Amino acid sequence: MALRELSPWSMFLSADIVVKAVMIGLAFASLVTWTIFIAKMIELSVVTRRLRDALGQISDARSLAEAQLALGASRTALSSLLAAAMREARLSAGISSDAGIKERAASRFAEIVRAEARRIRLGMGLLATIGATSPFIGLFGTVWGIMNAFRGLANVSQATLAHVAPGIAEALIATAIGLFAAIPALIAYNKMQGDVAKTQARLESFADEFSAILSRQIDQHAGDRAA
Repeated sequence: MALRELSPWSMFLSADIVVKAVMIGLAFASLVTWTIFIAKMIELSVVTRRLRDALGQISDARSLAEAQLALGASRTALSSLLAAAMREARLSAGISSDAGIKERAASRFAEIVRAEARRIRLGMGLLATIGATSPFIGLFGTVWGIMNAFRGLANVSQATLAHVAPGIAEALIATAIGLFAAIPALIAYNKMQGDVAKTQARLESFADEFSAILSRQIDQHAGDRAA
């Protein structure tokens, strides 16, 4: 077999149909990995920038109305946190203790933060699956290809390295593609796990900030009533 026939493309074309299917599937998995990774990195970058800017906008707010004015009409997790605080303050006005309002608001905040974290994590399970299964799928393609290579030797009267090497090379490329798909998927998954955890921590900081604003508003109303 000529050297040019041992190029990856030539080996793919001459591989068994099962090995070809494995290679195509792994190549598609690699494309999915990079698509998810790039999309999530852009999303997390945008979310992080918005959180950083918004925290400075509401840090001096003395009431939920001021915080709403500072945030504007954006529909994000922050607006959901603010809406939950305002709704609880409105529904509980005059019928509940201040501690009860804060406790229910904190519970609602935690629920919103968890929901936003689940939304951001969409796609990460697929990355974990690709990273965990791609090497084994590639190994399956390799084993299948080697079986075919040795099966072909049954029709050769005198087996030499020239007869065995091309078939084994075609089989081993499936494992190489499997690793090529798995390694970036695992790296992307671990990177995104850390970034999502940081984003969730920022959202929890916002929840604490809204709790503080709600507390200031309650105390202000209590002072007005006392006066």
